[in-house]
Amino acid sequence: MSLQYLKEAVACGDSEKLIRYVRLHLGDGNEAHGRKEIDKAWIEALKLLLDMPETDREFVLETLRNKEPETLAHLFFHLHFYFVQRSGEWIHDGTL
Repeated sequence: MSLQYLKEAVACGDSEKLIRYVRLHLGDGNEAHGRKEIDKAWIEALKLLLDMPETDREFVLETLRNKEPETLAHLFFHLHFYFVQRSGEWIHDGTL
């Protein structure tokens, strides 16, 4: 899928094309594996918060308030790869 294909999907509001791209990319060409990769990141993040530890919530809120959406998107992808790697089931190199 080309960058132009993705931009056209955004212009048309076609979220299905975008999520399919994400699943294929994260799953190294396999949508089912990609879905599992997405789930692994959510599970790892949730496990860390189950005991309701103290966190630097102000840092998070300040970051959300003060950083541009493009930087937050970049952070999102890095966090995704971080949590997938923590799962111990790392199937790709995590480069962006």
